[in-house]
Amino acid sequence: MNQITILMYCTDQKGIIAAVTDFIHQNQGNITYIDQYVDRPNATFFMRVECDLNIEYFNFNRFKTQFNSDLGSRFSLHCDFYLKNFKPKMAVFVSKYDHCLYDILAKQKSGELAAEIPFILSNHPNLAIIAQRFDIPFYEISISKDNKLQAEEKQLELLKEHEIDFIVLARYMQIVSPQLVDQFTHKIINIHHSFLPAFPGAKPYHSAFDRGVKIIGATSHYVTEELDAGPIIEQDITRVTHLNSIADFIEKGRDMERIVLLRALKLHVNRKVMVYGNKTVVFS
Repeated sequence: MNQITILMYCTDQKGIIAAVTDFIHQNQGNITYIDQYVDRPNATFFMRVECDLNIEYFNFNRFKTQFNSDLGSRFSLHCDFYLKNFKPKMAVFVSKYDHCLYDILAKQKSGELAAEIPFILSNHPNLAIIAQRFDIPFYEISISKDNKLQAEEKQLELLKEHEIDFIVLARYMQIVSPQLVDQFTHKIINIHHSFLPAFPGAKPYHSAFDRGVKIIGATSHYVTEELDAGPIIEQDITRVTHLNSIADFIEKGRDMERIVLLRALKLHVNRKVMVYGNKTVVFS
């Protein structure tokens, strides 16, 4: 059975859903999931389709070419096609914090996160022992003002060598270069606390505690050149009170970070996120 996911968008117009479903039917396909959304202010149509194709000699590239030829030109559709049994290769970038890394590796090992992890990369040696426990190659590439360009070249070489599809910054405490962002547009996923921009700096939880905030949150988004301002994939919050200490704030914040990041990764690998402008459409 050939299982395919198709993500598509175009200017909103009549007949798109009927044409897509008819095309799949004509190609001996059975639709197992379909969802659509119309951004009315911008007159833009978005759709996600999952289908099973019962073709004995199925050719994925031929299917894509025919779909684009028959429907793409007709509706000016922008489409992405994915084989459901293909697991994308995910590089994990970390620094010293381990809470997000442990969650990612545990869920990937159990099969709950459908991705391959060819390697873990860090600018510090601290988390190498975790990579060893999970039998995943670990690369340390330290970064300073003097070697930043050379370090980024080494990163790019590793990403190319392992044919990486996307990157997760699992509390990687370095600014990603524009060169890396350009090569992995909407394919680098970050996580951070949601106090920005109100409480920037090295100790945001301390600042939030001093201000008496009532909620703590986390945001996961695609990385763009504008720091922490890329299209948002997932967010969540938890409540705090005057009874909570700074240590409580940090613990709750880290819990939120790992939960929200894992949700975002699952949405990405399951092909449920579409980016347009600086926003996302996230299908259920």
